[in-house]
Amino acid sequence: MNLKNDWQIHLKSEIHQPYFLELMDFIHEEYQNFTIYPQYNHIFKALELTSYHDSRVLILGQDPYHQPGQAMGLAFSVPDEIALPPSLKNIFKELKNDIGIDNTCGDLSSWAKQGVLLINSIWTVRHSQPLSHKDRGWEKFTDKIISLLNDKSDPMVFVLWGSYARTKKKLITNKRHLIIENVHPSPLSSYRGFFGSKPFSQINRFLMDNNYNPIKFSTRSTS
Repeated sequence: MNLKNDWQIHLKSEIHQPYFLELMDFIHEEYQNFTIYPQYNHIFKALELTSYHDSRVLILGQDPYHQPGQAMGLAFSVPDEIALPPSLKNIFKELKNDIGIDNTCGDLSSWAKQGVLLINSIWTVRHSQPLSHKDRGWEKFTDKIISLLNDKSDPMVFVLWGSYARTKKKLITNKRHLIIENVHPSPLSSYRGFFGSKPFSQINRFLMDNNYNPIKFSTRSTS
């Protein structure tokens, strides 16, 4: 495993831990024997696009999309030629209601390049089998990343949508950070408080209050 940018330094000891080596052995075998998402070379795309130093916002998902062509290594994001999944549709609906941006392209790479770290707690999944890689070690790896971000001296925003993501709140103990938590944007729960919660204006207000540039949340289709 070759991490890019400063994550190499911050995760150097973690990726040599026995649990992580076992996880990588398991993942290699899974990719050889099953259809796994995202593509193997996209597993760590979120870390490639958003360095530790540049991370200003963490948006945490649970599990990659498990249908063909959707997962791309960034939580909630899909390639721009792929139809928007229901949760992302609702995220974009709230984005428009909150700050007036009307996105149709589901590729969130532009967010990642501005410091929005888009990671799932579980980083891989079998085709049509959600949570199939649960309890294999990914959760421990993600908890380490959250803890490292919590240790940052620079203020950050942690966005926790859904009951699972909100369990990670206990790892965010640094009072300089902002935690935004709510129900998940999926159709099953979005009407129980996600709509109208205005997370995007909260994010940018906090960043500007701390002398950072606001995130430009518009996406652009490259097709």
